Amino acid sequence: MEGEISKFLKVWLLVFASLIYCYALGKNVPEGKSRFILLLPIICLFLYLPLNLSTIHLGGMTAFFIAWLANFKLLLFAFGKGPLSSNPSISLPSFLALSCLPIKIQDNPSPKSQLEQNPYPKISKQAKKSSLNYAIKGILLATLVHVYNYNDYIHPKIVLCFYCVHIYFFLEIVLAMVTAVVRTILRVELEPPFNDPYLSTSLQDFWGKRWNLMVSSILRSTIYEPTLTISARIIGRKWAPIPGVLASFLVSAVMHELMFYYLGRVRPTWEVTWFFILHGFCVVVEIAIKKALKGRWRLPELISGVLAVGFVVVTGFWLFFPQFLQQCRADVRAFEEYAALGPFLKNSYRVIFRPVVTSFR
Repeated sequence: MEGEISKFLKVWLLVFASLIYCYALGKNVPEGKSRFILLLPIICLFLYLPLNLSTIHLGGMTAFFIAWLANFKLLLFAFGKGPLSSNPSISLPSFLALSCLPIKIQDNPSPKSQLEQNPYPKISKQAKKSSLNYAIKGILLATLVHVYNYNDYIHPKIVLCFYCVHIYFFLEIVLAMVTAVVRTILRVELEPPFNDPYLSTSLQDFWGKRWNLMVSSILRSTIYEPTLTISARIIGRKWAPIPGVLASFLVSAVMHELMFYYLGRVRPTWEVTWFFILHGFCVVVEIAIKKALKGRWRLPELISGVLAVGFVVVTGFWLFFPQFLQQCRADVRAFEEYAALGPFLKNSYRVIFRPVVTSFR
């Protein structure tokens, strides 16, 4: 654990140094091909750095933050678009935070938080969640970790349901903690990273407005909107969203395969790609049906919501979790990391605090 944390700190020192270079580049090099060429080595470096980490938690989150989010934002920045580009330019601390963290400045911020302008595409404003909400989810997550000790006595399908809840709670809590720290330091209002995906009323609602809003936002800027613009010229505005949706899900599939490679360091088996292609196709069908019906008839939200969330869970069991659990061995490695965390914290306490306590005696 000590060695992994040491590597983790070195990786992030390189990340921050690289982003300072990118910030200076933006001040001195105009947007366009020249800036893109000068940013390309940093993008390649960000693809390489996660390979220096081997843990599920530190390595996985680092890969998500820099190989996916940061690189996509830098690609937008190269051409004067996205959250890193604004007039006047944002401050260095804001640039660093927005570059590599899954945060989004809230639309229509309150007067106290108008230090930054929101450059993201418009997403419906989400209400802040209470600390109690996250505390309850944290307790439930800790309970789940304990329940896994009795996996031999629990039906495998129920265990997979627990894994679904575990992934959602873990991601929401970690990303909410990051959001809270950045909100406190930069004093800006930020969007929550999730919007109660279990309350989704359709697949389109789940993927576009509720699940991992930071990824949805960055895919919208980098993939959906350019594809929409090109498609509108070819097939017309009415049906142009369909290629945009398919392209977004395809790119998401490729990036998830890359994330899984960072986690497992094994060749992909492409089940995850088929998971996202399937969902992209189903979202397109959903959009086409809505356009054809023109609001004349729709299922009650309770029924459509159960069907949508159930479809996500069932297809996740079929195509998503096999690679996550069998190829990456994510569950086994995560439990090993939880077990190693206790001794590491005890040793850290002895090294850091015990000399201080002794000096006061």
